[in-house]
Formats: sequence, structure tokens, C-alpha cells
Amino acid sequence: MSKIDDAPVFTPYTLGELKLRNRVVMASMTRGRARNAELAPTDLHVEYYRQRATAGLIFTEGTWISPSAIGVINAPGLFSVRQVEGWRAVTSAVHAEGGAIFAQLAHSGAVSHPDFFNGELPAAPSAINPGLKAFTSDGFKDTVTPRAMSVEEIAATVADYGTAAKNAQDAGFDGVELHSAGAYLLPEFLNSALNIREDAYGGTAENRTRIVLEVLQAFIAVWGPGRVGIKLSPTLTMGGLGPTDKTIDTYDYLVRRLNELPLSHIQIGRFPSDLSGTPIAALQDTIGYYRARFHGTLIANFGFDGTSANAAIKSQQADLVSFAKPFIGNPDFVRRLREDLPLATSSPETYYQGGPQGYIDYPVAP
Repeated sequence: MSKIDDAPVFTPYTLGELKLRNRVVMASMTRGRARNAELAPTDLHVEYYRQRATAGLIFTEGTWISPSAIGVINAPGLFSVRQVEGWRAVTSAVHAEGGAIFAQLAHSGAVSHPDFFNGELPAAPSAINPGLKAFTSDGFKDTVTPRAMSVEEIAATVADYGTAAKNAQDAGFDGVELHSAGAYLLPEFLNSALNIREDAYGGTAENRTRIVLEVLQAFIAVWGPGRVGIKLSPTLTMGGLGPTDKTIDTYDYLVRRLNELPLSHIQIGRFPSDLSGTPIAALQDTIGYYRARFHGTLIANFGFDGTSANAAIKSQQADLVSFAKPFIGNPDFVRRLREDLPLATSSPETYYQGGPQGYIDYPVAP
């Protein structure tokens, strides 16, 4: 084995019952190629994920759990027979290349738009506009003030997550990851500025985290131990999703509860903002903060290169490292990282929409 092969990021890792051949993870990225009425994966998705299957683990793009979860055009779902069939072709292709793949299951919450629901308002924890943009068939539009979900609707949404987890199993995935990052539904519940409920789902850290834990328990009921993970981004500031004086306490409580569950991993997004003077200044070293508090597998996300990824794993701050943008223009990203080859640039105008161009036509290194 060469010195490069011996680098921490290229060593194998056991994730639950899965034997990963390296610790390079392909992070979720919305790419907008499900251009059909069913929002089902197509042959383009099969080839896209197949090309990148040398990653130790792939997370799919955020995948809708139900029609009411949709918040971006042409992103796929896992709530219909055709969608399951489309994803089954993807997982088969990844497995044929020796790879592993988890479905990341998502609900957009308040960052959706009435255009997706025949003019009806999107659902959210509380009737508070997050002040962001929704990507609709007519381009980006300002988010609106959503309607607050009833307790009954929350229960139905948790059930939708469970159904999507079963669909992911039927589609041949190796596990599922709960999308609780960015500005989607679950981070909205965790945010005390966007969640002003006074019932069992708001008002305290225990209540704000309740839906997240209920969904994870629904996932585990389907998948069992070691096949369910979660992605979190405690320091992300987007629109009304800025830090509050409740952020640290809420996520501290959540992570304590996550330690009680038989999860495969947590994935933590770090963001390079200067947090001094904010209510979350203690999270400046985001990965280190949660490494000290979470007892299982931790995947570090955002802004890493080969050097920093190896350093994070060697220092035991992270067990694996996920990369997003480098995988867009470099289907052979793992090889380029291993052989220290230059990375190809990618085309931002094709990131979220289009066909084969900017999706499956990036060449491998000579």
C-alpha cells in the first residue's frame, strides 16, 4: 500500500454493518434532473450516481417524502411506485460498482411556495415567513407566510417519513439519512424564532426536538440499528433561520438524545462565518464541539480538501468527511484526491437545472 493509500481518508471504515472502502463521502446536492410529472429518477440519475460510486458512501440529493414536502422544482421523491422503481435502478448501479448509498429524506417546510400546492400555503411549525427564496417553475420567488401545522398534521408528516423510509428500503438503499439541515422543515422546528408554538412541539428544547426524534424512531422501526443517520447544521444562518439564544441549548439536548438511539451517524455542517459576538459563538469550532458531545460516528461536512479531511480524521474530530461541489465536476473525485490530481471546474449554471450537460458529461482525469 502506498503512503497516499495509507492516508486516513482512504482507509476503510465500518458504518453499522456496512464496510466502506474509504472515508470519502459524497454529500447531498440538489441537481434538478427529475424532469417528469412523477418526479422520478431517470437514466440520467442512474449514470450520475454510478459515475461517483467510488466514494465510500453516497448520500442522495434531498428526496421528498410526500407531495406536500416539495419545495424545489425537478427534485425527486420517494412516495410513489415509479419513484421507487427509478431509485432501484440507481442503487443497483451504485452497488454494481462496489459503492454504498443512503437516501436523504426531506420536507421543505416554509421554504416552499404556493406554486407547488395549487395556490395553497406551505406548512411549517408556525406562521412565520423565513424570508428566503423558493425555486419554482417560474424561477426564484420570495417565500410567503406559511400556515402553522396542526398536531394531527405533524403526526401525518411523521408517518409520511416512515413510509418514505420503507420505500427507500424497497428501492435497495443501504440506509437513510434525515435531512435536518439548511432551512427545511425540521431545522425550522428546532429554531425558536421560526417555531413559536405553545404545544408539545414548541416552547422548550424538549418540545422543539420532538418531531425530529419521532421521525428518527419511525426510521429505526423500518431499518433497525446502524442504518439511520441525520444531518444537522446548527450554525447555518439563512433568512429568518439565524442563531437565537436557544440554539445551543436546543441542539445540545438533541445530541444528548441522539446518543440514546442506534444511529449509523450524524453529519455536521460547519460554516466559515465568524461567530464571535453571536449567541452561538461557542460553536465556532463546530465539528470539535459536537465531536465532544456525540459518541457515535461523525461525518464532517463543508469546505474540506484532502489535507484538512485527513487532519480531521487523524485527530479523531471526524470519522468520515463529506464533499459536495468537488463531486459535481469530478466524477472521479476519489481518484483525483488519492493521486493529487487537479480538480476540474464545474458550471454553476447547470447545478440545479438542465439535462445531461453539466451532469453526466464531465470527463475523468486522463
